[in-house]
Amino acid sequence: MDPGLSARLAAVADEFRELEARLADPETTSDPERLRVASQRYKELAPLVEAHRAHRTRTGDLDTARSMLDHADPDGREMAADEVVAAERDLAELEERLRELLLPRDPHAGRAVIVEIRGAEGGEEANLFARDLLEMYRAYASSHGWKVETLTQAPSELGGVNQVTFVVRGDDAWQHFKFEGGPHRVQRVPVTESQGRVHTSSATVAVLPEVDEVDISIDDRDLDIDVYRSSGAGGQHVNTTDSAVRITHVPTGVVVTMQDERSQLQNRARAMQVLRARLYELAARERDEELSAERRSQVGGGGRSEKIRTYNFKENRVTDHRIGATIYRLSDVLAGDLDLVVEPLLLDERARQLAEFEE
Repeated sequence: MDPGLSARLAAVADEFRELEARLADPETTSDPERLRVASQRYKELAPLVEAHRAHRTRTGDLDTARSMLDHADPDGREMAADEVVAAERDLAELEERLRELLLPRDPHAGRAVIVEIRGAEGGEEANLFARDLLEMYRAYASSHGWKVETLTQAPSELGGVNQVTFVVRGDDAWQHFKFEGGPHRVQRVPVTESQGRVHTSSATVAVLPEVDEVDISIDDRDLDIDVYRSSGAGGQHVNTTDSAVRITHVPTGVVVTMQDERSQLQNRARAMQVLRARLYELAARERDEELSAERRSQVGGGGRSEKIRTYNFKENRVTDHRIGATIYRLSDVLAGDLDLVVEPLLLDERARQLAEFEE
């Protein structure tokens, strides 16, 4: 093991022992917030410490096997040689795992995901494509056992989706959904096309981590809250009470509207849920200009020339433009097998992180 990796692991072992002591300290156990922070960090470090201990054990096995090569009889030397090969293989795998576990942890890992989809350029065809993306994400979540909760959905005239916001809950949901933010482009013959010509349309997807009240503080005095009657497609009233809620965060101008629930309190709670996520993201962008630039390039304006991914129906093709990956299994992807696209993105992210780690 190289000295740099050994030094990092030694520092982790020291931090882990300190956390064990803190978790046994009454001052920590009596303070819910301190206990939560210490417990979360302990949980994060546990796999790393376990892998480090396994590495030390196998290192001892390797030393013993090498020593036996010099003193054992022929049969014993053969067994020792086999053990040397096995131990060296295991140590190489453990070192690779240790490097991966030492990579910076995504600060949003483990959080639920708020996804917003809107039809962009292409008129009603864009709204129909937005519906296709919604169904793809629902099927994808179902295949992983993640739960999906729709917060608000505005249908379009031909059965598409003008805009939809939903939450995906699952331990590793963020890890897989975080790549979906940005303009998605579709190339196909729309149902509204009478000449059979291929059109290019787009829908935008925004991906936000769900945040708690402890993550971001919102002053009620900064909120302008309006209530009005909910209405559905075509303007007809869903109900005759003022249950719809529109919340404006005055300092930032962020506006969130919810009307799908019959209860004003439920709509307000959902609106605050989305508002917290948007303000959390906005604060992060202001703290880190690089993240801000990444977010702008991710979401873009929904124009046809901007895209992170293209779905070409004629060729049964999906292309992710960020890593230049193309697969000819569009029907499978739209049916929910999105890992065909996401896994290469995860591998690319890990490769870049490992390269930075080695540097």
